[in-house]
Amino acid sequence: MRSRWWLMAVSLAASGSQAQTNGWNMPVGVTDVSSDIYGLHMTIFWICVVIGLVVFGAMFYSLFRYRHSKGAKAAHFHEHTSVEVLWTAIPILILVGMAVPATATLKNMYDSSDAELDVMITGQQWRWRYEYLGENVAFTSSMSTPRTQISGEETRGEHYLLEVDEPLVLPINRKVRFLMTSDDVIHSWWVPDLAVKQDTIPGFINENWVKINEPGIYRGQCAELCGIDHGFMPVVVHAVEEEEFDGWLAERKEAAEQEAMGVDREWAMDELVERGESVYQSICSSCHQAEGQGSPPAFPALANNEQLINDVDWHLDRVVNGVSGAAMPAFRSTLNPVEIAAVVTYTRNAWGNDTGDVVQPSAVAELIAQ
Repeated sequence: MRSRWWLMAVSLAASGSQAQTNGWNMPVGVTDVSSDIYGLHMTIFWICVVIGLVVFGAMFYSLFRYRHSKGAKAAHFHEHTSVEVLWTAIPILILVGMAVPATATLKNMYDSSDAELDVMITGQQWRWRYEYLGENVAFTSSMSTPRTQISGEETRGEHYLLEVDEPLVLPINRKVRFLMTSDDVIHSWWVPDLAVKQDTIPGFINENWVKINEPGIYRGQCAELCGIDHGFMPVVVHAVEEEEFDGWLAERKEAAEQEAMGVDREWAMDELVERGESVYQSICSSCHQAEGQGSPPAFPALANNEQLINDVDWHLDRVVNGVSGAAMPAFRSTLNPVEIAAVVTYTRNAWGNDTGDVVQPSAVAELIAQ
């Protein structure tokens, strides 16, 4: 089925590849499903073109050939059973011919069974969190385009607004199931080359799947208006060979184990500040701004914030448990204790706050466990 429709689309759409190259058409993509969708799209497109040519051709020919100025006399007739049956049967047959391959493609799109890898994708304002289920590997992916490019202070890069600090790494030639949800509002995870566009809805888990055929970097973005930084929520998927993926996953699992062991040791301020700055720029700066100046009233300033400076417990509670009814989410399930301790230590000692406080990961772990 897949090969037949693909070959039909190619033979019918000699100009389709050129249109796709120019960005006028949808991409062929790098999965079997994306090829099926493209082939189906082009086949139905050319069916519609032929129908349009026949219908409008007959209409304009009749208007021109039998126009009143040439003395044409209109015929007056009514019922013609054979013609009525014919013009009813032909559209039905065309619709059935279009529906059969469309149904087969839809059925294949939603068959996420027998996956070799499960990835939980969680939308968050305004980033994505990826968790490789059963592998103890999870991370947050945020846009890495410099704010100086956004403000026009620097020339825009090649992948402006479509670059991230941590791409989703997937193996080629393996079926990967996506379990997709959201922590706050509705988002939509969209990567055109993978033919995946799935809403992530708070309180619901949607499924999708992908089996990538070619290694490469594939870019997309959130396709559901989700707040002030909706346009700064890109998706980047890095597809690699299976052996390379296995090595990458082993390294990330080892790093996660080392991170977990780091909860119980005593961290120096310099270590926490360095780590915290990275976490802050990746996770917090989209709301509280790069220099902690915030965007009041929704996102209060952290620099020279008297309540934050004077009450470390209040500060830590806000980061771990969030603020009910406000834009501040709870990071207890998003960041690990080391990351939370690092970002709290950093914000308490950056931008002139200079409290000298050091929050240890063990204290964060105790708070989360309560």
